[in-house]
Amino acid sequence: MLRITDISYAVAGRPLIENASTTIPEGHKVGIVGRNGTGKTTLFRLIRGELALESGSITLPSRARIGGVAQEVPGNHVSLIDTVLAADVERAALLAEAGTATDPTRIAEIQTRLTDIDAWGAEARAASILKGLGFSDHDQRQPCSAYSGGWRMRVALAAVLFAQPDLLLLDEPTNYLDLEGALWLETYLARYPHTVLIVSHDRGLLNRAVGSILHLEDRKLTLYQGGYDTFARTRAARLAAAESEAKKQDARRAHLQSFVDRFRAKASKAVQAQSRLKMIEKMTPITTPQEAALKKFTFPSPEELSPPIVALEDVSVGYDGKAILSRLNLRIDQDDRIALLGKNGEGKSTLSKMLAGKLDVLGGSMTTASKLRVGYFAQHQVEELHVDETPVDHIRRLRPGETPSRLRARLGGFGIGAEQAETLVGKLSGGQKARLSLMLATIDAPHMLILDEPTNHLDIESREALVEALTAYSGAVILVSHDMHLLSLVADRLWLVKGGRVAPYEGDLESYRTLLLATDKPVQKPKNNKPKRPSRDAIVSLRQDVKKCEERVVKLNDMRDKLAKKLADPAMYDEGKADEAAVWQRKYSEVMDGLERAEGMWMKALEKLEKAQA
Repeated sequence: MLRITDISYAVAGRPLIENASTTIPEGHKVGIVGRNGTGKTTLFRLIRGELALESGSITLPSRARIGGVAQEVPGNHVSLIDTVLAADVERAALLAEAGTATDPTRIAEIQTRLTDIDAWGAEARAASILKGLGFSDHDQRQPCSAYSGGWRMRVALAAVLFAQPDLLLLDEPTNYLDLEGALWLETYLARYPHTVLIVSHDRGLLNRAVGSILHLEDRKLTLYQGGYDTFARTRAARLAAAESEAKKQDARRAHLQSFVDRFRAKASKAVQAQSRLKMIEKMTPITTPQEAALKKFTFPSPEELSPPIVALEDVSVGYDGKAILSRLNLRIDQDDRIALLGKNGEGKSTLSKMLAGKLDVLGGSMTTASKLRVGYFAQHQVEELHVDETPVDHIRRLRPGETPSRLRARLGGFGIGAEQAETLVGKLSGGQKARLSLMLATIDAPHMLILDEPTNHLDIESREALVEALTAYSGAVILVSHDMHLLSLVADRLWLVKGGRVAPYEGDLESYRTLLLATDKPVQKPKNNKPKRPSRDAIVSLRQDVKKCEERVVKLNDMRDKLAKKLADPAMYDEGKADEAAVWQRKYSEVMDGLERAEGMWMKALEKLEKAQA
């Protein structure tokens, strides 16, 4: 159990968290939400003990292991699979000691512990996690140095998932994942055996992978049961109730103040006026929680072009003369909203770059409208901004003739205020950088806007604003995103990029999600129909049955011999002994029947014992 009790923390004298408390039961999955800058990442650092509390306490069970993705793995020559395996420190240490230990007792202890932690199945588990995050069997044997920073972040995520800490802290884990990886992570976290805290703005993840929402607002922590949609409805009801109570209180305060103002000067009413004044002073103000300002995106509107704006006929495209996609026969009109689906490495980015004019076709014909303008946003472009320049500097480079007020107005249309406009980009938040990149991508009023993971670093309110802007936008939209909520609200056509081809996907997003999860299920091993070898006790019991059967046969044989001897005596058949002879003959017949049955039981018992010992 994670217990947070009356904690407070301030940054540069500004209270960030103040007298906040909550309790997270063991094994629960909790999503942490709140406006950018409210202190969600700081809360993680406080839980890990990286920052010192000003007051209050955070307690965990003794020996509880805390894990999180602090940074990407180094670009060394260690393979991805070995990097992930090394994250289980205990396993790595035991294996190392097993190679040098000489004491028989210690060797036995090591082997027992390795069996207890399933050390021999660890590589298969690590490979499964890496595969879920987009790495093929071939990729897993490659060195970390072969991959970029974003891909190494996936390896770091795989490592902490493999280590299975008792408390798993994940800060925006889907930012470096594609849709397929994000869906896999949802399923994996829902089955994770320990406690999980996730800071995320991905509504799909917060609806399907967690059972509670922890809201950080007004320096307080409030725990809501259910996923994000349930939290949003519950919070909306609370806001409405608080607003209603605040209005009632304002009306009562105004009524009391009116009485005080009217009669304070009259001696006959002075006592009553003072009484009402004290009532006003004692009234605790009811304040509604601060609402995030929904900062709109304002995309400029392009003029209308004759359809189609893009037409592909038998097009192939790739790199260094080698086709990644081929036989493309596609059409894009200005009112299209198209989502590109497909697993990582299938060619979604290749298609996007070709449509953006950043990659030439290798064959076939690509026809575009003569006046077509294309806007292109890729997640890596945020990293390509000039950190030593301001947003105004960036836009002035593209619009040198515009006045400073006009430049600021453009930035304001994307939620970048006057203060941020003159702030160095290196000091802006990830969300502000993403807004600046989106503004630069759409400044020319493009007829077609290509967006590759546009929601990374955007909070939930900003994502909703982006949905509204794209809905109102009069150009075509080509969208690649791991955010299923965004895709479901914006896209009206789905293209599946798979096997070097691009074709319309006839199902909806939910059917695609079902297809992916069904494909990613582990293959069931055929059941072993060979009967289980009986235990030692079972074999002992079978041996006892054989012995009893054998003793019964021996006993019946003795009885048969005695009866046969008696019946062989000639005196038995003397005159007057006919009835006695009949009795002994009947007994002999019964013994023979019993002997036959006993021998049959003996043979069955022997067969069972032989099978058990085989």
